[in-house]
Amino acid sequence: MQKLEKRHDNTPTDAPQIRSNCDSVIKHDCVVGQVLQNAKTFSSNSDVDQLSGKREQDLRVPVLNMRGEPLMPTTPAKARHLLERNRAKVVSRKPFTIQLKYATGETKQSITLGIDAGYKTIGFSAITDKKEFLSGEVNLRTNISRLLEQRRNYRRTRRNKLWHRQARFDNRCMSKGWLAPSIQHKLDSHIRLVEKIKKLLPITETIVEVAGFDIQEIKNPEIEGTDYQQGEQLGFWNVREYVLHRDNHTCRHCHGKKKDMILQVHHINGKAEGATNRAEELLTVCKTCHDDHHKGIDIIPKKKIKNFKPETFMTMVRWKIVNSLGCKHTYGYITKHSRIKQGLQKFHINDAFIIAGGTIQERCKPYIVKQVRRNNRSIQTNRKGFKPFIRRQRYKLQPNDLVRYDEEECRVKGVFNKGSWVRLIDSSKETINSNIKNVELICYGKGIFG
Repeated sequence: MQKLEKRHDNTPTDAPQIRSNCDSVIKHDCVVGQVLQNAKTFSSNSDVDQLSGKREQDLRVPVLNMRGEPLMPTTPAKARHLLERNRAKVVSRKPFTIQLKYATGETKQSITLGIDAGYKTIGFSAITDKKEFLSGEVNLRTNISRLLEQRRNYRRTRRNKLWHRQARFDNRCMSKGWLAPSIQHKLDSHIRLVEKIKKLLPITETIVEVAGFDIQEIKNPEIEGTDYQQGEQLGFWNVREYVLHRDNHTCRHCHGKKKDMILQVHHINGKAEGATNRAEELLTVCKTCHDDHHKGIDIIPKKKIKNFKPETFMTMVRWKIVNSLGCKHTYGYITKHSRIKQGLQKFHINDAFIIAGGTIQERCKPYIVKQVRRNNRSIQTNRKGFKPFIRRQRYKLQPNDLVRYDEEECRVKGVFNKGSWVRLIDSSKETINSNIKNVELICYGKGIFG
C-alpha cells in the first residue's frame, strides 16, 4: 500500500490544493471496461462533471455490514484506512466493495435507483437528494440467437448420422408466458442487474422506463389496469389475410403472369436479417414464384426494412420487468422532456439519472460494463483429422478471469491443449501463452461487472 509523503514545513499555506487521484485504491479492475472518457465529448479535467457540467464527486465504495447487508457507501480514502487497520475486508473487486468486521450504526438514507431499460444497453443510476452514488451502463450480449442456431446445426448434423432415432417431434411443449431464449436472457439480465445493485446499496425505490410513450393512453386517457391487455389488435384479422388483402390477392412478383391461383405469403428478408411476421415484412406471391425462389431459379429481390427489435423487445417484457421487481415505471417522453430541460446530453446514464429523479445532485464517475459469456462450452476440433467433440469438462480458468502472471495482472482469453495452457491478455493488449502452472488466480470474472 502506497504511503502518504510527509508534509514539508516550508509548504505555503495558501498554495492551491490539487485534488488527489484515488485510482490506486480501486484500479484493480473494479469494472470491466473503462470509465467513460470520450475526448470528443468529455473534459479530461477531473473536477468537471463529464455528464452534466456540474462538479463530480469521488467514486464511492459500497460497504456491507457484518451480516453482508448494504450500508451507505464511503469514500475511497476511508475505505483504505479501514483496510489498513484491519477493520474491513475486500469482498469484491468488481466493483470494489468492502465488508466491515465490527458492528456499527446502520443509519441509511433513501436511495432511488433509475433503470433505462433497453434492447442492447441498460443505463442505471442510484441517487439520494444530494448525491449520485452509482451510475453506468451495461452493454448486453447480442449473440444469443447466433449461438443457439449454431448449436441447433451441430445437433442436427450429429443426429442425422444415426441409423435410427426415436421420434421426438411431440415431446416438447411451451409453457405459458414462454419467451424466446434471446429475449428471456435480456429480461433476466435486467432483473439480475437490479438485484446486484440492491446487494451493494440500500435501495429504497426502483423506477424503470418501460417505453418511449404510452400509445393506449393517447387513445384512451382513462385507461387503467387490465384494460391495457385489451388492445385494438385483440381479435383482429390474421396478419396473413391482411397482407393478401393489401396486395389485392395478386402475386407481387409475376403480377399474375404465371396464372397460379394458389397464393402464399413470403418473408421479404430471411431469418438471418431478423425477419418477423410484421405486415410490412411480408409479400403476397403465388406458389410457383415461391417455389422457384427457394429452388434458386427466380430469386425474389430483398429490400431494406426498418428494424423494430428494441421496440418489440420492450413491448414483450416491460410489464414482466415491472412485475418481477415490484417497482414503479415511467415513459421515455417524460425522461426526454426533463433531460432537455436540464441541458443534459443523450446518454443511457443521463436517462437513468433523470428516471431516478435526478436534478441538482452531484454526479459520480460512471461504470461502463460489458456483459460476457462465462462458460465457453463449444465444439473442440482436434488436429490431424480426428473427430471433433464437445468439450464437456469445465476448466478451472474461464474467459475474463483475472490472474497474475510474471508479477503482472492479466485477463484470461481462453484455454487450450486440454486445459493445460492458457492464453492471456496483458495491460498493453498483447497476447501471452503460458502453462497454467505459471498462472495464479486473483478472482473469477462474472457475466455482469466482470
